[in-house]
Amino acid sequence: MTATENQNLTFKSTAENIALVESLVDTVCDEYKINEDNYGNILVAVTEAVTNAIQHGNKYDPKKNVNVVVKTKSDLIRFVIQDEGKGFDFDHLPDPTDPQNIEKPHGRGIFLMQHLADNVNFKENGRIVELNFKICPN
Repeated sequence: MTATENQNLTFKSTAENIALVESLVDTVCDEYKINEDNYGNILVAVTEAVTNAIQHGNKYDPKKNVNVVVKTKSDLIRFVIQDEGKGFDFDHLPDPTDPQNIEKPHGRGIFLMQHLADNVNFKENGRIVELNFKICPN
């Protein structure tokens, strides 16, 4: 992948396809010689975004697709994850660190993305999530 090349991956909304995304993250991080700590942050944030797209956006509907685009620049890797769902109100999410939410099994994905990525943007009512990571090679 060159400094401005994009990679595109489209797949059906089934949980087993998360492995395709993990492989894509591995490939991109190997190519850019991303250090282990940053690799872990990228892997968790991207798989959380894809899991949300499959589960919440597309409701596990195998007729609906998730699209992942990787855009790179000399100092940045951007993962753009898009689902075919209705979107969500990303400005009014419950705080997963609030004591009344600590025990809940869901609600931490976006919190994790926001803390692991250098920048997170939501577009088209939350149907598109952009995760930006500064490139910090080994």
